[in-house]
Amino acid sequence: MGLLRRLWRHILVFLIGVFTVWLIVYVIFKVTDNTLPWILAVAVTYGIAAYIILPRAIRMGLKVLHRQHVPEYTTTGDGLPGDPVNIALIGTLPQLRAAFAAIGWTEADKLGFASSWRMARAFVLNKPYPSAPFSSLFLFGRGQDIGFQKAIDNSPRKRHHVRFWGINQSTVQDTLGTPGFWLNTDRPSDDVEALWVGAATRDTGFSLTWLSFQITHATAADTNSERDLILTELRSKQLVGGVTSYNERGELPSKRVNRYLFDGDVGVAALTT
Repeated sequence: MGLLRRLWRHILVFLIGVFTVWLIVYVIFKVTDNTLPWILAVAVTYGIAAYIILPRAIRMGLKVLHRQHVPEYTTTGDGLPGDPVNIALIGTLPQLRAAFAAIGWTEADKLGFASSWRMARAFVLNKPYPSAPFSSLFLFGRGQDIGFQKAIDNSPRKRHHVRFWGINQSTVQDTLGTPGFWLNTDRPSDDVEALWVGAATRDTGFSLTWLSFQITHATAADTNSERDLILTELRSKQLVGGVTSYNERGELPSKRVNRYLFDGDVGVAALTT
């Protein structure tokens, strides 16, 4: 019975995919092609497909498959696995900001229309934008609380960056190592010592997201090196104490998270600033 249910779910997801393709090609494009010049018809069809139809089809398919949030990953707005969680720092929000400022990293602007437009222009023209916004990834039921970045070769297309989500220390002590730790949605106050759980990656250019084909940054596959880079820079300025590794992923059959190479370790350190 279980095998038949799984087979039916996969058939239903396939049918959702077929319907989505039919809707895009034979309805949306047909309408735009009949009313707009060809190049505009393609552009409008792409925009509607990538940012409206495909994300909804993906979410519908994931619901059919009963795909659950995997705690070791962040997730995208479409519910797909995002960047691996690979670093955690203990301290207040002012301490976190001061530490990254000391190693030359810049806090990312909040994502909005103005910052998104400025980022798009900087990306196309390859002009510096040190505080460029990040797209939203989700953990603990919310988008990142704060993010930091360091440009590579002064380019907006290449950068080291990390997103952080804060969680109260009391919650950590009571629930660490249990599913409840990842289901917590309470954001700590700025002046309270918290565990800042982070996902660090390196942007290398631009690409299209798989399945929805949205334009986004391309990222390097090796996230271990980004975690180690941040911790090394913080240690070099004596901004953190000893670093320990936390790993509860021994049951995973693979060392890949999404498409990323990942050893499963979360480097944990206390801020000393």
